[in-house]
Amino acid sequence: MDLSVELLGLKFENPLGPSAGPLTEGLENMRFFNSNKCGVNVSKTISVLGADVPKPCIAGTTNTIYNCELWSELHSDVWINEILPTIHAEKKKPLIISAGYHEEDFRNLIPKLDPFADIFEISTHYVKENLAGIVRSIRENTDKPVFMKLSPHVIDFLEFTKIVLDAGATGIVAINSLGPGTAIDLKKRSVLLAENIWMSGPSIKPIALHRIYNIRKAYPDIPIIGVGGIGKAEDVLEFMLAGADLVQMLSSALIKGRQLYDKIIKDLPAVLEKYGFSSIEEIRDIRKETVFKDVDTFVDNFPSFNDKCNMCGLCVRICPAGALSAEETIVVDKEKCIHCGLCESRCPQDAIFGVLR
Repeated sequence: MDLSVELLGLKFENPLGPSAGPLTEGLENMRFFNSNKCGVNVSKTISVLGADVPKPCIAGTTNTIYNCELWSELHSDVWINEILPTIHAEKKKPLIISAGYHEEDFRNLIPKLDPFADIFEISTHYVKENLAGIVRSIRENTDKPVFMKLSPHVIDFLEFTKIVLDAGATGIVAINSLGPGTAIDLKKRSVLLAENIWMSGPSIKPIALHRIYNIRKAYPDIPIIGVGGIGKAEDVLEFMLAGADLVQMLSSALIKGRQLYDKIIKDLPAVLEKYGFSSIEEIRDIRKETVFKDVDTFVDNFPSFNDKCNMCGLCVRICPAGALSAEETIVVDKEKCIHCGLCESRCPQDAIFGVLR
């Protein structure tokens, strides 16, 4: 099964890489991703000065990472003089260098980072204005692809995309962590980590997919890197169908361990086959005719049942209109059915069809 992706003249053995964060901080972590099965390596976000990160700074649940992390704690000189030259000399895959945050920072950083980068990923997490000036300051100092990373707090994300593309950006990375928020630790009767924290992991996946889908719909031809909620091989395919060309993961690996990267890549061929795909590139080719095709809204379709139904009764119990009943078969009361689709989406046997798009 072909997992490779070609993008911007670069060849990626597969679409998955890490996203900028604690797992990509420093030489040891960068070497790990240089040698594992990921198709791309990514640095933690480099700024001129190292960040003063409050500790503790990371906590997790089964589907969410909470953090009050910042950018790399290492001074840019450490990256430029030690880490990146070593990784560049040992490089086995394309390297995305994440950098931030302000116009004056980029005029200093980009010329020094440029010899090591295949792609730049520019964090805008703490940027509220002057997006065009930031992009221009970067573009003046590199001809490498420049991807601007979208934060979910940007409400008009299509306008964000237009501004950065018009200023010279190549593509979009979507999305960064969600927040700020607050979490409560019941056991310790206190806030968890800090009053202002950021959330990431599987819990933010629908938001990431929404941003990617709508950016792809508005800009069919730009490159997009998807991030935010990936935790298994199926998620990779969903992000690709929604419009991503490459994907990144961090939080699920913090929750389950960094061996998850290789597991997902190992699982991809079987999952592609399960859903009828012959390659990753095929997903990119057919999404215009599948996810993005115009479809009339279905308003009068009743649930139908195939021979997979084992009469488990779940659909009867969860129907919000009480329109289903279990007799010798499942019976639909067409006077009550509201065509919502909940039964079809929740059927564990894939025995219900006809309601959902």
